Amino acid sequence: MILLIIVVFIAGLLLRFPIAFALGLSCFIYVIGEGIPLVVVPIKMYAGIDLFVLLSIPGFILAGNLMNLGGLTAKIITFCNRVLGHVRGGLSLANIGASMLFAGISGTAVADTASIGSVMIPAMKKEGYDEGFSCAVTAASSTVGPIIPPSVPMIIAATLSGLSVGKLFLAGAIPGLLLGLGMMTVAYSIAVKRKYPKHPRSSLKKIAMGFLETFWALLMTFIILFGIVAGVFTPTEASIIAVLYAYLVGTFIYKKLTLAKVNIIILDSMKTAASLMILVGFANLFGWILITERLPLLISEQILDLTQSPYLVLLLINLLLIFVGTFMETVAALLILFPILLKVAVSVGVDPIHFAVIAVLNLIIGLTTPPVGVCLFVASSIGKTSIGTVSKASLPFLMVSLFVLALVTLLPQLSLFLPNMFIE
Repeated sequence: MILLIIVVFIAGLLLRFPIAFALGLSCFIYVIGEGIPLVVVPIKMYAGIDLFVLLSIPGFILAGNLMNLGGLTAKIITFCNRVLGHVRGGLSLANIGASMLFAGISGTAVADTASIGSVMIPAMKKEGYDEGFSCAVTAASSTVGPIIPPSVPMIIAATLSGLSVGKLFLAGAIPGLLLGLGMMTVAYSIAVKRKYPKHPRSSLKKIAMGFLETFWALLMTFIILFGIVAGVFTPTEASIIAVLYAYLVGTFIYKKLTLAKVNIIILDSMKTAASLMILVGFANLFGWILITERLPLLISEQILDLTQSPYLVLLLINLLLIFVGTFMETVAALLILFPILLKVAVSVGVDPIHFAVIAVLNLIIGLTTPPVGVCLFVASSIGKTSIGTVSKASLPFLMVSLFVLALVTLLPQLSLFLPNMFIE
């Protein structure tokens, strides 16, 4: 029976069903086939979403949308362009820099690709950048978002494991910076080789003005991270504070938010949050089915029968998660696989905080892994370019991402240094 529901789930994905519906359909088939009372479905779904920390996700989604439509994205791009535009290929570096700053607001890779890409891809093409490169650098840099705090996937990982959200936020900071700097190195090398354009150097006055315009966004990230780490407020309380902060900044400082825009933003955020919560509910039901069928135990036994070495276990898990990440959205993959694989990793002595960063990093790399990475499709759609062209151009950035993943896997202190320093 377990084989049947997995086949149904994969078939649903191949038929382009929303992941939540593919999960739900496979779960219903199992429940009906096994003669289990249907009342189990809502009970298990509700149990999956009845967690206080999950209330932070709708809050961060709404805060990100408020800041984005409140005019912040354009100001971040302008600031990064003033700082980096004079370097060869400066617009591509500004693209990556903007993604690193925007990461502190959106926390999701697809949102980053769509928001930054809608501005940067046309601008880069207009200045003579290769269309494949323009889309690839946008898609690749968007993967920094779910690593640099605040991060929706990190909140999900904390929820599934009982780990500290604050520790996970701090654990992702250094790997996220390494990822962004590595991509800048690749983009600069390609820009020099292809002789991409550069702008005149901006004056210190213009750079300072750009910083002041983006200061409010940076301040929001600092407030969220400091408040959670210092224990001033919980992640859920932080998300509500972020919403109020984003509304005040967008309305009274940037003066871009109107009541009509806010209504639209709230509706869009509700749709996104609702679809995510449905996914969480069905994933909890799916997880219960897997546990009932003893699949996590079987997977653990199979991996541990092959090897007891922590590094080899992490290598096998890395290969599995990158493959899964190419065709499954990050949150869905975490909900299904993270609890199973966490037990395997911990059993061979891997720190759970370290493993959570590895898991999230793997799955976001999958978003830009050819040929079916979700972010590649979003970028190619914005750039009106074939997915094949974007996939080919993304390979150098993929190599950097894999190199950073290898460093994070082999050097636990890259993930554990900041959490151990700031949180007992």
